[in-house]
Amino acid sequence: MIKKVPLSELEIRMKRFRGKMDESNPDWNIAVIFSKINQYYFTGTMQDGMLIIPRDGQPVYWVRRSIERAELESLFPVIKPMASYRDAAAFAGKIPDTVYLETEVVPLAMYLRFQKYFPFKNVKAADRQIADVRSVKSNYETALMKQAGELHRLALEEYVPGILKEGMSEAELGTELFSFLVRQGHHGVARFGMFETEMLLGHVCFGDSSIYPAYFNGPGGNCGLTPAVPLLGSRERRLKKGDLIHIDIGCGIDGYHTDKTMTYMFGDYLPDAVVAEHNKCVAIQDKVAEMLTPGSIPADIYNSVMNSLEPEFLENFMGFGNRKVKFLGHAIGLQVDEMPVLADGFTEPLQEGMVFAVEPKKGIQNIGMVGIENTFIVTPGGGKCITGNSRGLIPVL
Repeated sequence: MIKKVPLSELEIRMKRFRGKMDESNPDWNIAVIFSKINQYYFTGTMQDGMLIIPRDGQPVYWVRRSIERAELESLFPVIKPMASYRDAAAFAGKIPDTVYLETEVVPLAMYLRFQKYFPFKNVKAADRQIADVRSVKSNYETALMKQAGELHRLALEEYVPGILKEGMSEAELGTELFSFLVRQGHHGVARFGMFETEMLLGHVCFGDSSIYPAYFNGPGGNCGLTPAVPLLGSRERRLKKGDLIHIDIGCGIDGYHTDKTMTYMFGDYLPDAVVAEHNKCVAIQDKVAEMLTPGSIPADIYNSVMNSLEPEFLENFMGFGNRKVKFLGHAIGLQVDEMPVLADGFTEPLQEGMVFAVEPKKGIQNIGMVGIENTFIVTPGGGKCITGNSRGLIPVL
């Protein structure tokens, strides 16, 4: 049975987007959505097509392929077939001088093909308005994220310790974990807004492979299967006694993700100094979570925490060597890396219903990446964790 996004949900999203556009661009006339993720957000399906949103009148979802699938999956009121942009242009009538697009994701070639039939003169960005609308989750969305969070907890806090075996490779652990997640309901991919970034799972690391240089903007790393596919884990890296295991993966239900990092001590305890650094990271997570309340400013949260840390601890905090990130967490939803970010420069107040992954981590030479990550919903009482309660460094002896 096809799970459809409720019509009431789609209507609220469209109303909120139009409200944001009215507020930020009072003279706007038309916005056009091309990206698959935003198509899904506004229509409940993702096809080879585009969604035209006029300031006044009924939005129309134009679908090249597959119109049949779109009609099966979506409750969006108006779905029309098109062979090319010409069909949509003939229906649209007079085209305004300025069109609002997702400038972060629309390729130049697509832009030029679209402009051939929609001869607008100027383009402006609608990315911020879409991100703002998506940042506040509805009850429908948070219910799915809570399901993803519970599966995340089950997988990393209960399932993984039972399948760890000396001599297994990172890739073997990754494939076993991925198989378990999909069998239990995971939607099978971890989606990112970052350009050309999409993962099956995330980082599965033994020992110091978790401080290998990352190819995207995150504190940890992993060499992956090959330079051509820097994902999942290495076939060569084998688990041995005394290893720190670091697993940083996304999990999703019906499009909506949670993000979680869990660590394990395999075969022996880590040195007390390493455990102490890990515990400091956990304490930072808890401090950030307390501040995830409506009205709080992300930049203030970030700077308050960073300014409270000792210079010695800041060395290799949120990365390793010269590879450090300048955030403590990020919003999450249909994509793992959503806006806003818990970082300097983000000054819009938090709102109830926003969801953040908080990930304080620290690289340690010859050991790997310690620390933790969980997903929290912003509430008046602080961040509510939906991905489990373990403090990490689970002993598997």
